[in-house]
This record gives sequence, structure tokens and C-alpha cells, in this order.
Amino acid sequence: MEKGYKYTGYIMLLLLVMAIVAFYKTYFGQFPNFEVNTTALSHSAVSMIDHIHVVFALVWIGLLIGQPLLIRFGRYKTHRRLGRISYLIFPMLILTCIQPIIRILKADHAMLAYLPISDSVLLILFYVLAIFYRKDTAKHMRYMIGTSLVFLGPIFGRIGPTIFNIHPKIANHIKFAVLYVLLSTLIYLDKKTGRSYRPYVIILACFMVKQFLFTLLL
Repeated sequence: MEKGYKYTGYIMLLLLVMAIVAFYKTYFGQFPNFEVNTTALSHSAVSMIDHIHVVFALVWIGLLIGQPLLIRFGRYKTHRRLGRISYLIFPMLILTCIQPIIRILKADHAMLAYLPISDSVLLILFYVLAIFYRKDTAKHMRYMIGTSLVFLGPIFGRIGPTIFNIHPKIANHIKFAVLYVLLSTLIYLDKKTGRSYRPYVIILACFMVKQFLFTLLL
């Protein structure tokens, strides 16, 4: 593993903490009855598909935490096995996004479906690129990091309004600002040390397109 990325697995733990905090009021805090909660965008009751989606999202975050640690500690065979398991987990993660998207399309503000649709598209793109470059460790790792950054969308979309009482649209623009700072920093550090920074340029460009369309549509 590249020296500058040896703590990646530990950093990914922050993603798990942020996800739990972000969805505590609208999901985790309602366990086990989920009687008070309604989904954020469609304002409908939580369904079994929502629970399944949460399970696969948590498993995916678990992979983002565990896979870099396995590489760091030389558990390459286990890393490859879990990588193959992701071929099942990832499609299930995406498939469980479909019903919530349909609910949003049927709700009062159908254009809000752009958010989960665009997140799903970026997840698919970055994952496919990560698999395509699975034998190029540097590119593979960076595109997998890209999948983790997509999760910041729904996280900021909940933390902003529910914890800090920030308008959802402003919260989304704050998310983009954070993403640009993170990606610009990663590009700078990789370029400075002669590492493969181009995947981050592609990821950054994708988020810029997403923000442009977000501003245009919403």
C-alpha cells in the first residue's frame, strides 16, 4: 500500500460515524419500531426495502473500512475474496435504491429524485472504473475512494437540515464545497509526490457536472 494511504481504513471509520449521526434522527434512533420516522425526500413510511438498503449500505461502508486494512496488514487473499463478494453486494446496494427513487418520483417534488439517481450513477461509474483497474492498485484504490465520497451526499443531506437546521439546497452546496476541497487536496498531494492523481481529476469533474445539473434542476 502507498505510504500516504496506509491510514485509509481508519479514515473510512469517520464515514460510518457520520452516516450514523446523519441518519440517527430519521432512522437509527427509531429502532426497533420505526413508527415516527418518514423518509426524507418522499415523506413516506420506512419499508422493508429501506431496511435492506441500509444493510447493504453499511456492508459497503464496512468493505471501504476493511479492504484497505487488509492490504495494509498483508491479508491479500482475504482482500481478493471480499472483492469478489462485492460483485454481489454492489448490485444489491444499487437495486435497493430503485424503490425509494420511485417513491420520490410519485411524491410532490419529483425533481428531488435527481439526488439519489445522480448518486447511483456516480456509484456505478466509480465502481466499474475500480473493477476495470483492479490490477492497477493505485487507480483501483482511488476509484474506490470515489465511491466513499458519493456517500457524503445523503450524509450532508441529512446532517444539514436535521442537526444544523440548514436549508437542504444550501447543505448540498456545502457538500460540494467539502468535496472540492478534499479532492483538490488529494490531487495536490498525489501530484506533488508523483503518484497517480488522474482518477481524482475524473472524480472531481463528475461532481462538478453533478453540481451544475443540481443547480440547473433544483
